[in-house]
Amino acid sequence: MSEPGNWHSQPWQDPQRGAPRPPLPAGDPQPGQSPGLAPGTHPHAAPGTQLTPAAAYWSHPAPAARPPRRKAPGAKVTNIIVLCLFVAVALGTLAVFAFAIGTSVFLVCGALALVPLAICVMTLVWIDRWEPEPKAALVLGFCWGAGMSVVTALVVGGWVQPLLMASNASADPGMVGAVVQAPLVEEVCKGAGVLLLFFLRRRTFDGPIDGVVYAGMVAAGFAFTENILYFGQAFKDSGGHAGGLVGIFVMRGLMSPFAHVMFTSALGACVGYAARHGGTAMVLGAWAVGLVPAMLLHGLWNSLTFIHGNFFVLYLVLQVPVFVLFIAGIVLLRRAEARLTRRRLADYVPSGWFSQPEVPMLASGAGRRRALAWSKTFGADRPMKEFIRLATRLAFTRQRLMVDARGAAGSAAARRFKAAQQQELELLNAATAARSELLSRHAARP
Repeated sequence: MSEPGNWHSQPWQDPQRGAPRPPLPAGDPQPGQSPGLAPGTHPHAAPGTQLTPAAAYWSHPAPAARPPRRKAPGAKVTNIIVLCLFVAVALGTLAVFAFAIGTSVFLVCGALALVPLAICVMTLVWIDRWEPEPKAALVLGFCWGAGMSVVTALVVGGWVQPLLMASNASADPGMVGAVVQAPLVEEVCKGAGVLLLFFLRRRTFDGPIDGVVYAGMVAAGFAFTENILYFGQAFKDSGGHAGGLVGIFVMRGLMSPFAHVMFTSALGACVGYAARHGGTAMVLGAWAVGLVPAMLLHGLWNSLTFIHGNFFVLYLVLQVPVFVLFIAGIVLLRRAEARLTRRRLADYVPSGWFSQPEVPMLASGAGRRRALAWSKTFGADRPMKEFIRLATRLAFTRQRLMVDARGAAGSAAARRFKAAQQQELELLNAATAARSELLSRHAARP
């Protein structure tokens, strides 16, 4: 197999020599420089700007071992406490439901609920495979959905339903609950988890795809617990016969496993877009806006139960097109992400951090697949995956730098800008280390 981008012909720096690279001409984009600002106009000028043209900045030898990223002790403790709290709430919620429907029924229904859960989680992991989110954050989102959002929805729903019925006493309570109350309450409760993840994991909440993944994990947790309740209720209503349980499992577990994921992902995409292009105020506004399509999709989906006609015809006419639109949306978001990755990585070509052929290799799905296939021929697929992940994260960090530079006059924006600059340099050095490992493995191949 040919080597992607004809690597050995590219001007990669020899990691052993670590020769300094010449600084860019004035006006060219430089790593670590305040993007969009002229040199000397920002108080937090980083190495590589004309204010501090340190040669060491342009000399980027691969370190022997990449030290772990330091995290503020307070933030780390907070994340651990919050994660433990939500895990405990999720387990407690499931324990209460197990007691309510019976342990044996709970185990059967839980096993069935694992099927749509596995489908959703594997799909979300596949969507996010090039720049995966921290596992702890995904677990936190799942536990929020499986525990806190379910409990909150049950409590708040009991208050909201009478209020909705009071305004229209002649309405069908079942229809109001399914089409109005459930979308309103459940999407707010799930959306609160997405917003919490943004504030706790702002550093890794980089765009719409991240928003879809985080929101999808919250929704998958919610759907897992809800499916157990629905399966248990169906089993009870059928008098303990398997027929009723099989029917609801087919409809919810196999025909519509992505329902909740699709609803909440609409909100997640809005929050992710705002996280990439603006600050906290824009994210809060996008969260409120994102609730609208999430609630509308949820209400439309639930209304199918109350429309008279052949269920399978209605399913093909209403639910299948929604799912197709969801898939199309994911494809468009991934393409937009690839274009942004290509643009931002290209910023580093003049300074030599990346060569020109590396940019499409690291930014496109086809280029990544070819690179992985090539690296597997000499057992370096893991370093290649890490190289791709770091480059993708670097592109998103660069984009955040460019956004934060516009509001860097404020103290909060200035702190985020400075932190992003440090992260940018860490990622550049880590990517250099990953490339060095790839080259050394390639050179040592039999």
